[in-house]
Amino acid sequence: MLYWDYAAAAPPYEEVVQTLEQVMRKHFANPSSLHRAGEEADKLIKRAREVCAAALDVLPQEILFTSGATESNNLAVKGAALQYQSRGRHIVTTELEHPSVYESCLQLQKLGWEVTFVPPDSQGVIEPSRIAAAVRPDTVLVSVMHVNNEIGTVQPLREIGQLVKAVNRRTLFHVDGVQGYGKLEAPLKAWQADLYSLSAHKLRGPRGTGILYVREGVTLFPLLTGGSQEQGKRAGTENVPNIVASAKAMRMSGEQRVAFSDRIRPLKAQLENYIAGIPELVLNSREDGAPHIVHFSYPGMKGEVLARRLEELGMAVATRSACSSRQAEPSRILLSMGRDTAAALGGIRISLGDSHTQQDVSRLEQALLAAVQSLKIAEGGMK
Repeated sequence: MLYWDYAAAAPPYEEVVQTLEQVMRKHFANPSSLHRAGEEADKLIKRAREVCAAALDVLPQEILFTSGATESNNLAVKGAALQYQSRGRHIVTTELEHPSVYESCLQLQKLGWEVTFVPPDSQGVIEPSRIAAAVRPDTVLVSVMHVNNEIGTVQPLREIGQLVKAVNRRTLFHVDGVQGYGKLEAPLKAWQADLYSLSAHKLRGPRGTGILYVREGVTLFPLLTGGSQEQGKRAGTENVPNIVASAKAMRMSGEQRVAFSDRIRPLKAQLENYIAGIPELVLNSREDGAPHIVHFSYPGMKGEVLARRLEELGMAVATRSACSSRQAEPSRILLSMGRDTAAALGGIRISLGDSHTQQDVSRLEQALLAAVQSLKIAEGGMK
């Protein structure tokens, strides 16, 4: 079975697995305890914070550890909204966001906040001027993802950040960076980002750890209370082994970013060119999108059906983002781009990793063609 779902969860680096095991065995003490074992665990967290900060070119005290990107996004969106509601109760985001951002905004909407959802163009790109036009004096937060987790489009964050701050300096700018870090540059200062979310298991780290950059001077209303951990912004005993292993994964993926992109982009181009030659399939991803995500639709055929047929042929692919893949509804992302329901129900996401080779891509291409042909024959027989 060839695994083509790195965007959902990437296999951890062997060095990360070894680090996780070593820290779990040797440093099991609570880092809040005053004894020596607790102090040693606390030092490991501080060092991990420094490693993550160095990877992003920010200050160690600007790094918070959470349970994953879902919590990081919830804390960024709701924590900012609740903390700064005296400034206003308006939020700007896009129709493309991950459910952890999108549904956080819907939840705030039910609680009385006004949310503007900016639509993309037909290629899944957000026009910066449309974000800027939505910002008002009472806009507390703008949240725009770096790379769309479903179709891989890259948003023009530098231009968006500049325009947002030009319209309202006090509006906070949050970036969901989960699918971008380790594949593309993440210049937080150039973006003028105030908040930035990451998930370790997308970076070949362990599940259950997220990172949230909070620019110095920004305060968040804590969603979890009951302890003073993480500078009082996120209560709960720290997961020391995961945090240390996540920092290692973040450092490694950042160091290997250029090599990863240089090797994977030609494979993506090869696959997209092949898919474009199959009449039944329609590409949704862009050539200039993230290097690791290829997305297409088989209009009129449910994505789950094609995914199951591909699995029978030894290929593990995704129908949508992992957080939505078990839902039978059409893709919210594709509908927002103007695709019809047939295309939005028939989407398939293929996400490449650093272990894939040209031979692997050729095997996937053969499986794709065989799957489409067999489904076409079966569909014709049913009519």
